[in-house]
Amino acid sequence: MAGTRSRLIVALVVLSFGLAACGGGGGGTSATKAASARGPIKIWYSNNAEEVKWGKATVAAWNKDHANEQVTGEEIPAGKSSEEVIGASITAGNTPCLIFNTAPAAVPQFQKQGGLVALDSFSDGASYIQQRTGPRADQYKSPDGKFYQMPWKTNPVMIFYNKDLFAKAGLDTKNPPLKTYDEFLATAKTLVAKGAAKAAIWPAPSSEFFQPWFDFYPLFIAQTGKQLVESGAPQFTSPEGIAAAQFWKQLYDQKLAPKELYNGDSFADKKAAMASVGPWAIAVYGNKVNWGVVPVPTKDGKDPAQISTFSDEKSSAMYSSCKNRATAWDFLKFATSKDSDGRLLEMTGQMPMRTDLPATYPAYFKSHPEYTVFAEQAARTVEVPNVPNSVEIWQTFRNAYSQAVIFGKADIQSAFNQAADKIKTLAARS
Repeated sequence: MAGTRSRLIVALVVLSFGLAACGGGGGGTSATKAASARGPIKIWYSNNAEEVKWGKATVAAWNKDHANEQVTGEEIPAGKSSEEVIGASITAGNTPCLIFNTAPAAVPQFQKQGGLVALDSFSDGASYIQQRTGPRADQYKSPDGKFYQMPWKTNPVMIFYNKDLFAKAGLDTKNPPLKTYDEFLATAKTLVAKGAAKAAIWPAPSSEFFQPWFDFYPLFIAQTGKQLVESGAPQFTSPEGIAAAQFWKQLYDQKLAPKELYNGDSFADKKAAMASVGPWAIAVYGNKVNWGVVPVPTKDGKDPAQISTFSDEKSSAMYSSCKNRATAWDFLKFATSKDSDGRLLEMTGQMPMRTDLPATYPAYFKSHPEYTVFAEQAARTVEVPNVPNSVEIWQTFRNAYSQAVIFGKADIQSAFNQAADKIKTLAARS
């Protein structure tokens, strides 16, 4: 799934740099008529096997009781990445009513194309999102203050570690010394020095814009609770941002994290003793790896209950070509109801963007205790900033990070300051 996720979001580069803005957003008389219209609708869901099963079950449950408002569910068309398909469909005007696999980083571009419906246009739109998601919902508002996405499911990034490799290196497997930057670095040195694994941890060193979400960004969030950009101002040049970058630089400089891209899953193949991933990985690693999980490290070892991390969230969104939006809105609420969210959790192990998961689904977490730590972490997540030129902003940051942190060709503070200047300009553009 990690490889699939990367392939799905890599085409956002195409959207950011290649697609022209269409403007609009389904406005005018036709949009007013569509807002109250009911009838058949089409939806797309991810081609992930577990989510396909969930999608089919949800559609069948709805169709059983809505003879005049039937839903046709399909996987996002194969052969291209989903974000590229969505962008092309917006341009062509033939998107389905709903897509249950919308990356938050893509929302600014899809909105700029005029492809999204503001869910606030429904009388209970904003209140429904806020009630279901709680305070985290505000992170998903666009700069105009409206919701063009429904926060749907999250895979909070944490540190998986291989207990067998830790034991081989003589390290504690129940309470591994990974809380602080210094502890993590010392543990990483021990793992490699004792020959437990080729790498302590092996994040992708490649230059794609989304790679910071799985190395720098979770640590930055854990230390600060902030987004990369807030109110148009880059936050990563702070002492906390520099410290997180220096932490990773030490891992690279000391050859504890390789600078080469691994062709496969280094953690599953036991080439790396740790990985930064979310709960989707439980199903992937299964019995292949004797794993444990801890929060991402912080500089001085924060209380785990105070640590936030990157959400790795996917949203649902309504698209402006939809003619029967009243039905689409009712189905979106049905698909994100307590019962539907419970089925999502049961069938995929991914965390619905809903408040207090352990108390909402106590039976599930009693029978799946390994997921409880993720449910608790899911309440403390931070999203990518919803700003214009989102992808270009992340690419600018990644370029500076790669040059200074991974390959050591520039001073971190200077590289980050230069990137921040560019990002201020990008965030100010519409």
